[in-house]
Amino acid sequence: MGNSATESIHIQADPLVVYDLIADVSAVGEFSPEATGALRARSHLRVGDTFWGTNRRGPWIWATHCRVTRADPGRGFAFDVDFGVFPISSWSYRIEPDGTCCLVTETWVDRREGKRGELIRRGGALVIPGPRDEHSLRGIQQTLAALKAAAESDGA
Repeated sequence: MGNSATESIHIQADPLVVYDLIADVSAVGEFSPEATGALRARSHLRVGDTFWGTNRRGPWIWATHCRVTRADPGRGFAFDVDFGVFPISSWSYRIEPDGTCCLVTETWVDRREGKRGELIRRGGALVIPGPRDEHSLRGIQQTLAALKAAAESDGA
């Protein structure tokens, strides 16, 4: 596999509350600086379910096809991302109870490999210049901070 980025944060909330926020892919735009939501996403996603992830960066707007690879309430959620026939990435969220809170770890793994991967990397560099792992880490940090704020608010 290619590059990756990961970060963890402690959240003072029930792991099931945190999971519900993460697994609601239609509302991801509330947390992510780049992902804006999802189309054709059913509620209570299960392994194998698919949806179209929508994204925005500056003037660029695009959608990716996503397939759920883990849906374990209160413990973790993950999905693979493809752009047409090109594998792009995997995103995962691990939720671990930690005393009165939970430790949430978000991970991005680059799945763009070989000659086809090089083509999609070059195209992606037009939208996201610079090292993709550094870009993903910054996005993960922003997403986790917003997730923490939402989960710990009185409205969660």
